[in-house]
Amino acid sequence: MNKAGVIQDAIPQEDFLETSGPNEAGMVAQHFFAFNTAITLQAFAPEQACLSAFGRVRKEARRFERLFSRTLPHSDISRLNRAGGTPVEISRDTADLLECALSYCADGDGRFDITMGSAVQLWDLRRAIIPSQDALREAVAHVDWRGVRVREESGRYFAQLADPQAAVDVGGIAKGWIADKFTSVLLKEGLEDFLINLGGNVVAHGEKPGGIAWNIGIRDPRDENSIVGAVSLCDASAVTSGIYERCCEVNGKFYHHILSPETGMPVQTDVAGATVIADRSIDAEGYSTTLLALGTVRGLAFARKHPAIRKAIFVTSNGDVLES
Repeated sequence: MNKAGVIQDAIPQEDFLETSGPNEAGMVAQHFFAFNTAITLQAFAPEQACLSAFGRVRKEARRFERLFSRTLPHSDISRLNRAGGTPVEISRDTADLLECALSYCADGDGRFDITMGSAVQLWDLRRAIIPSQDALREAVAHVDWRGVRVREESGRYFAQLADPQAAVDVGGIAKGWIADKFTSVLLKEGLEDFLINLGGNVVAHGEKPGGIAWNIGIRDPRDENSIVGAVSLCDASAVTSGIYERCCEVNGKFYHHILSPETGMPVQTDVAGATVIADRSIDAEGYSTTLLALGTVRGLAFARKHPAIRKAIFVTSNGDVLES
């Protein structure tokens, strides 16, 4: 419980922190865990300026996780999911994230839906637990992003689910929103040349010493130790969605974590990984899953119609690389 009397849920590996540098080039780096992933911050600036700015980012990371987590019991999202369709007061940040997420649901060709929580919670790919078809049919009956309501009343924010059995999961969009917030924090703290990596969601701002752009490798989604190419980033974000990020094999059948809103089963696609380059990380995050689910032909057409997408890179199941 914090000083204001608000219960503070424990966050896994919250105390882990590793700092290095400055190295010969003047880069300071810091590593910590949040949102069930490893976070890396790198910057070229005086050491104390970096450490102060990184500290602000970590503080925001803890606050955002306690607001947006589907599993922490006192988060805004958890309380919304348990409310049985009644309105729940939420923070302004949660309201903003939900409204942003709903805009990508509307624009995602039906492939992205933040009310997939009822289906997502049935799966445990880490332990190779596959839900029954009956359970999935019941779950997807409550999947419909149009039933999420967000409103403001006299400076207070509320969310409500039209379906009492629906469940929101913002895991497919939150890191993009958060990466943009982290960028704003570092800029306000006076840093200009930095890189943020939220477990595959990368923001690069400014340059390395000597005017060198940040070079970001595109990992082979079929082999985490290999890359299929690289992109130069400056004041932009790169986000990759891949079917091999969380997956398992049961009785010779492959299952992955990107689920179809229609069936609750892993989407059928010829894409193993889709990377989106965009000015804003939330655009890159919001569209990467949609492109993967659409497959190469429809995904390429979708990318060409959306100017927020600077570039889309597809790695097919066969290892071919295609670009928009």
